[in-house]
Amino acid sequence: DAAEQGFARTGFGATRLEDIAAVAGIRRPSLLYHYASKDELYAAVVHRSFHRLGAALMAAMARQVSFPERVDGVVDTYAQFLADNPAPAQIMVRELLGGDGPGHEILLAAVVPLLDVVERFVRVEGHALIRPGLPVRAAILQVASGILLRSAAGSLRVPLWGPIDHARALARLLFFPSTKATP
Repeated sequence: DAAEQGFARTGFGATRLEDIAAVAGIRRPSLLYHYASKDELYAAVVHRSFHRLGAALMAAMARQVSFPERVDGVVDTYAQFLADNPAPAQIMVRELLGGDGPGHEILLAAVVPLLDVVERFVRVEGHALIRPGLPVRAAILQVASGILLRSAAGSLRVPLWGPIDHARALARLLFFPSTKATP
């Protein structure tokens, strides 16, 4: 948790193991006993976040409700996960902007398979319901990146996006023809 907060706040390069250890209430050698390097600790932080997110999204996709309600659930789950855990959003935005750590390869290994699962879910489960000709992966990334940036925005969230998250309504408009966008 201490490492996740540090990497989110200052990025990989500026986060010092001594600072992480101090926040965790241990000394640097104790931290290095559990993680041989800062790269290894960073990888553990990113993998833990995406493992938890993946489990939450899988549960949302498996619900026994209509496909549009499952899409709503996936959007809501992702938004709530990042609202409850803003550090992964901040870490991902740092990496997308050309992070200074080993994150590109780690994020590719964590994000791409999760994105593949969500895309397969939409294509297979929603094939008869989604908008014809929809570029599914691009639509998923459009909704996901909006939620990601809103979550990472901190104090700029409400001034930029307003007090209500419209991700669910936007997803409905993107994915489904002739649908009412419910807030």
